[in-house]
Amino acid sequence: MTMRYVAIGDSFTEGLGDTLPDGTERGWADLVAAGIAAGEGEPIEYANLAIRGRLLAPIVTDQLDAALALSPKPTLLSLNGGGNDMLRPGSDMTKLIAMTEQAVQRCLDAGVRVLLLSGPDPSDHLPFGASMRKKGDQLTDTVAAFAADKDLTFVDMFHDKEIQKRQYWSSDRLHLNEAGHRRVASHVLAKLGYPVEAHIVDPNPQTRSIVNELQYYREHVLPWINRRLRGRSSGDNRTGKFVSWTPIPG
Repeated sequence: MTMRYVAIGDSFTEGLGDTLPDGTERGWADLVAAGIAAGEGEPIEYANLAIRGRLLAPIVTDQLDAALALSPKPTLLSLNGGGNDMLRPGSDMTKLIAMTEQAVQRCLDAGVRVLLLSGPDPSDHLPFGASMRKKGDQLTDTVAAFAADKDLTFVDMFHDKEIQKRQYWSSDRLHLNEAGHRRVASHVLAKLGYPVEAHIVDPNPQTRSIVNELQYYREHVLPWINRRLRGRSSGDNRTGKFVSWTPIPG
């Protein structure tokens, strides 16, 4: 039977930060699709419905509806979300956990295998990162327990210390770069039964200066605050990059 893999989520799953020469974003999910095809030695079908900036609610409703409506139906679905919710004050972690569990149950009821991921922890590099780490710990630990209870495949990148190093992150300090996405893909493929060596970058200590910090706030933090004040998202008017089955050669 042909493997059909669909990915839903936000910018992490869309692949922001792993930008190809033509300006398109690749990312860990694309790499996983290619890795599965290589491991199977035959073509697979792949769809990626993830959209940057999405909160968890539209991921587990709009995107999940579209994923389960694909024909033929998926054999594997990867789900990650909640990162954008955690960036906002007053986010309800109990509600995020409940939404994740309900989404997983929908997939299981439809006979679709579920791959759950916790995104890597960016809090060392972000203003007010300690608050985000606390929320991320709670979400990750609860989802991990739920995944174990349901015998689901779960990849915990939030507690991966290696990927927390600055060398795996893009200039906005919130999205992974090419090396970061490659490391996530290697962990996912290993969990799925396609062993690959975990990607590691060469040590390259990076120092911060006042000039660098000012540039970071001007180019990334202030635009993010401006979008929040205007009720806008970086993903407004965007669709997933592969909204129907796309063949990936073996």
